[in-house]
Amino acid sequence: MSKGLIAVIVVVLILGFVGCGKYNGLVQKDEVVKESWAGVESQYQRRADLIPNLVNTVKGAADFEKSTLTAVIEARSKATQTTINADQLTPENIAKFQAAQDQLSGSLSRLLVSVEQYPNLKANQNFLELQAQLEGTENRISVERGKFNTVVKDYNQEVRTFPTNLFAGVFGFSQKGYFTAAPGSEKAPTVQF
Repeated sequence: MSKGLIAVIVVVLILGFVGCGKYNGLVQKDEVVKESWAGVESQYQRRADLIPNLVNTVKGAADFEKSTLTAVIEARSKATQTTINADQLTPENIAKFQAAQDQLSGSLSRLLVSVEQYPNLKANQNFLELQAQLEGTENRISVERGKFNTVVKDYNQEVRTFPTNLFAGVFGFSQKGYFTAAPGSEKAPTVQF
């Protein structure tokens, strides 16, 4: 064997070992992103599961605004229909998912604000417990979204870093999308007394 052929074989073997290591690393990071996405979905599902109980409790209040309840029910339906497979976490898909969830959050906020006009409902133990569970779930959602963004950042850095980016392109690994703040959230709400 010539020295040139041996050198080529050595280089190919080294690239093969490096490629295997990079591929396995990307697979591991991709799985962490999928696991984190499952945590996000789980908390959003928890919220969606609490909403029918909240709506039924609120329905019992006399003369409660039907349009507010209808908006919550419709937003919940849309939010639960908007799902993303963990292999399709593109920025565009994340934005669609987030828009549906933000619409549900807005409807829930309007529902909880309108409850202020109903002292009997505000004193209802079932309503208070559901409201507390929803508040806790919103906090859990926020935590899970933060964790998701952290693991996506780690994954995206790996996908974009040389020489991993070469192997990522060959093996079909692409960047994932982040959760971002809802439009208009940078403006502080106006509070008037």
